[in-house]
Amino acid sequence: MVRRWAGPIVVGLIAFGAAWVALLPGVAFWDTGELQTVAPVMGTAHPTGYPTYVLLGWLVSVVLQPFGDEAWRMNVFAALSIAVAAGVMVDLGRALTRSLPLGILAGLGLAFTESIWSIGTHAEAHALHVAFLAILLRLLVAWEDGRRDRVLIAAAVVFGLALGNHSLTLLLVPPVGLFVLAVEPGIWRRPRLVAACLAAVTVTTVLVFLELPLRAGPFRASLVYGTPQTWDGFWYIVLAQQFQDAFHDPFIDLTATLAEYAGRGLTAYGPLVFLLPVAFLATALRRPRYALLSGTAFLITSVFAITYINADIGRYYLGPIFIGWTWLAVLAAAAVDTLQSTADPIGTTEDAEAARHGAIPKTGGRRRPELATRTAIAIAVAALLLVPTALALPTRYQTVDRSRDRLAGQWLDRTLSALEPDAVVLSWWSYSTPLWYAQRVEGRRPDIWIVDDRTRLDEGLGDLSDVIDDNLPSRPVYVLRLDPSEIALLESRYVLERVDRGDPSGLSRVLGPREASR
Repeated sequence: MVRRWAGPIVVGLIAFGAAWVALLPGVAFWDTGELQTVAPVMGTAHPTGYPTYVLLGWLVSVVLQPFGDEAWRMNVFAALSIAVAAGVMVDLGRALTRSLPLGILAGLGLAFTESIWSIGTHAEAHALHVAFLAILLRLLVAWEDGRRDRVLIAAAVVFGLALGNHSLTLLLVPPVGLFVLAVEPGIWRRPRLVAACLAAVTVTTVLVFLELPLRAGPFRASLVYGTPQTWDGFWYIVLAQQFQDAFHDPFIDLTATLAEYAGRGLTAYGPLVFLLPVAFLATALRRPRYALLSGTAFLITSVFAITYINADIGRYYLGPIFIGWTWLAVLAAAAVDTLQSTADPIGTTEDAEAARHGAIPKTGGRRRPELATRTAIAIAVAALLLVPTALALPTRYQTVDRSRDRLAGQWLDRTLSALEPDAVVLSWWSYSTPLWYAQRVEGRRPDIWIVDDRTRLDEGLGDLSDVIDDNLPSRPVYVLRLDPSEIALLESRYVLERVDRGDPSGLSRVLGPREASR
């Protein structure tokens, strides 16, 4: 048992160490700031609510309470998630190739892929998604190899947890369904197993998503997005209705779309990207059912990412990147078999055939020297395939390193000290999230009212001018806006005074109506 987990644990620690040295030291802007806030207070995040992330993040925040502040703990949570993904990848790669060195190849390759490494440096639900994807694929492969019902039921539970973390999990429904039918075509004749799996995924999903109405209703948290305590508000969050129009036609400029996709592949894998088609074919020959599962998941997720408009769409390719490394491990196994058969064409035939069918090669008698040779070849092949990653490490580290990024914390200190007592701050998402963190988590400036665009919508406050006019007579009002048209509209109606002209956020105080200043 110790020998089995030594490799995954070591690689997981290496992945965690890599994220650690590049870890964001504190609070951040945008969605990162929100996730650093909602998990410690067990609140609700933007659609789809991310209840699994919130619940596990709260637990991590409690366990790590003696170490660092809440924002830092959530950043560590992302690093731990990537460490789990890399460690499980080692075991998955070993299961697919029957070779620990090739599993380590996949684990290290994944951990030091730029986008994977980067996602582990700051609070991110996508980091946890990669961990759940790794566990789910490992359980499904284990079920294929052992046909134990409890493993498939466990996979259903993990699927439910993953669904509560990110809706990208829904894209795995067709691949998992096809895989299950390919492994056991007659599973529909086993109603108890089917019912147990459906019950496992349903109960897990329902229990996780109950966090939304409970923490928005009777046990209200200090930060709640939307109104998930109502029937319509719950489905608005869960179904991400806010983002249902965030798609575009990739065929409008197909050349640009393909160029962008190829560029992402080259950034992720370096020159190994050119081996991916061959790696998939090798997987289809050696592990056809896994090729069906991973190939359809890779295709569906990639198509979704290509058509979806998001501020940081690169996060949606993490699943395909993970899958690609498993294919490269299988291709490496095929190369090892070829090299070994060249050295010993007679003695390796049975072992190669066993590996192709997922069986463990013989270990007795005259097989031991041959296994030693195979291991040595596997180590050499793995080292060779990791060369591009090793060469790119310095550049990638410079790209992902956030260890000196204290911009949000410094901005918070300046802004909170500049605001007058009992101020109203009309903010927008990127700046609202760290402000919420300072107020709801750290307890700073409870006197100010942070009015995000979401706040205006949920509480029916009207437009920007309505909020200003309702509060300006009695409270100091500040605005933080990004849209030039909004800024121009406000300047046409009010006298605005920049608080700090060197501040890129543009924080301005509303002195009064422009007509009254004449």
